[in-house]
Amino acid sequence: MTISRRTFLITAQAAGMYYAAVSLPGLAHAHSSNARMPLLPDPEGILDLPEGFSYRIVSTTGGTMADGFLRPGRPDGMACFAYPGDAARCILMRNHENWPDTEGGSPFGADDALAVRLADGTLYDDRRADGRPFFGGVTKAVYNLEAGMLEEDFLVLAGTAANCAGGATPWGSWLSCEESTVGPGDGAGRQHGFVFETPSSAIGVIAPVPLTAMGRFAHEAVAVDPATGIVYLTEDSRTGLFYRFLPTAPGELHRGGRLQALAIRGRESADTSNWPRDWGGPGLGHIDQGQSFAIHWVDLDAVEAPDGDLAERGHAAGAARFLRGEGMAFAIHPESRRGEIFFTCTQGGAQRTGQVWRYSPSTDEGQPGEESEPGQLTLIYESPGADELDMCDNIAAAPWGDLILCEDGENSSYLRGLTPGGEIYDLAENVQARQSEFCGACFSPDGQVLFVNIQEPGFTLAITGPWNRLRSA
Repeated sequence: MTISRRTFLITAQAAGMYYAAVSLPGLAHAHSSNARMPLLPDPEGILDLPEGFSYRIVSTTGGTMADGFLRPGRPDGMACFAYPGDAARCILMRNHENWPDTEGGSPFGADDALAVRLADGTLYDDRRADGRPFFGGVTKAVYNLEAGMLEEDFLVLAGTAANCAGGATPWGSWLSCEESTVGPGDGAGRQHGFVFETPSSAIGVIAPVPLTAMGRFAHEAVAVDPATGIVYLTEDSRTGLFYRFLPTAPGELHRGGRLQALAIRGRESADTSNWPRDWGGPGLGHIDQGQSFAIHWVDLDAVEAPDGDLAERGHAAGAARFLRGEGMAFAIHPESRRGEIFFTCTQGGAQRTGQVWRYSPSTDEGQPGEESEPGQLTLIYESPGADELDMCDNIAAAPWGDLILCEDGENSSYLRGLTPGGEIYDLAENVQARQSEFCGACFSPDGQVLFVNIQEPGFTLAITGPWNRLRSA
């Protein structure tokens, strides 16, 4: 099956996907400024925001959903889709990062009594020692944009482990990624560490089908280029790789494809961490902001990796390492109108507080011609310290051309913006007594509402305000 760029973009529009135009050139340096929009104290003690901005709590962990299950804990990665035929509503597909040893936040209740409500074949796995279901997974929420309220939410994917981030597809589905790679040797009934496709049109718990051709590893996020159908993937590991998946049939991921890992031309098996230990060793030397590298792709085999050695084998074959690759966003360059992929490395950089990379695909991406015009990898931002940006995780492209970064640092919890000029600014701060990471940032199809999760105690929030102030700042 072949698919044209026009067909893919029309499909993306029908799915209600928002593709921002982002231009982040190589930066000589970055700086922070809170003067543009100082954050004001929230009397409720949840979320400090700039003047004129406000938030609503969409949902909280633990409440009963429309299907009778409990709202799972640890909401994480998320995407927003248009509601078919109704611009007043939108759909949130939301991960829940419940690990195999997570005790609270089960959709089935403390004693798992609600698990009997699941239809046969809809629970992916359980703990074989005690029969308790895994309770990572995905929920779907329908949000009324005009009323500013949740209408319903329900379980869509059940029995998976540590569903951290993921990514939206142009055809209207959410790719949910397992970060945990537990298997039968760890007490699980089945192998984990896969990607699962969950359609935004789902009306209940689906039969879980792991997309095994996309590899078994500590999956974090994905991004799909609507022009080609190629899927890009990050790995949350200190020795992780950056992957792409060339589908046999674009838009039909279950039919399989080829998995590859990014390698830097002339620097095989490079380390991109920029930690000082690498400057005279096996790394790339000191990488400056704005520095670009021509790349090529390494074919991977045995991608289901029962021994958990996929990244190790890929690195030995020449692939570059990325230090905890996490969030990813697809955006359209405003001048070339070509797609670009932005991704974060949470502990990359000389200060170990985060990097933001850009991958610019070849004009012949995935085709033989890409060898003569290779894709380009560019370090567009590196945090100079936790005070400016503390371990960037999930990422979103904003309608006004900036990137929105979710922090996952130990001592701070901010939503930060990164401008094309390299300026970091504060957009929101989690000010609860128990600070927890922001995750799942995404915009409504019209770009007017920013949805985001606070993992603990488990809030999904909707933020509105004068976004045009950011566009003109």
